[in-house]
Amino acid sequence: MKIPFPNRTYAAQLLAERLQQYRGKHPLVLAIPRGAVPMAKCIADALDGEVDVVLVHKLRAPHQPELAIGAIDETGRLYLNAPLSDLLVDEEYIQKEKEIQLNELRKRRALYTPVRPPLDPAGRIVIVVDDGVATGATMIAALRAVRARQPARLIAAMAVAPPDTVDRLAREADEVVCLETPIHFYAVGQFFEDFSQVSDEEVVTLLSHGCSPNQQQ
Repeated sequence: MKIPFPNRTYAAQLLAERLQQYRGKHPLVLAIPRGAVPMAKCIADALDGEVDVVLVHKLRAPHQPELAIGAIDETGRLYLNAPLSDLLVDEEYIQKEKEIQLNELRKRRALYTPVRPPLDPAGRIVIVVDDGVATGATMIAALRAVRARQPARLIAAMAVAPPDTVDRLAREADEVVCLETPIHFYAVGQFFEDFSQVSDEEVVTLLSHGCSPNQQQ
């Protein structure tokens, strides 16, 4: 296995190999937008499954927008990394940040699946995919959102995550598939040679037509 990964497609192909036991079982592969959508689409194609998105967004730390203090799903369900007192924020800040991110999630849902409802995970094998996981807040929020819909089996799949994060995810999912678990972890992008941003337009194309040309190897 090559680290850093050349690109998301390479990581998706490796994850699909690790998930071959679900081929032919019509899994639902849910991506955490936006970076994971090309990966989820390619995994779904490899496993003869379906692809969709699970909409969650991190709650940003004050003055450190890249740092997640928690996450929220599109129903408004919150997950916080720690108690408010440990996060050094108050309830007013959380409520304000919650509304900002909920508004963003509503816009994304309207854009990504404007002519159909989200695919129902109830009773299905569901694989939740992200390119990489740092604190685990967003993935945990996604797993809890899906778990509430009663899937038959819930799998978390990602290219890279710290060991302690993988341990936390194992308490939320029935199975965790993670290609690499480096101890020294600063940001997901450090583990990809090409970590170019995925646009909303590309997400729409992937969900409606398949993998876009610039995501193919």
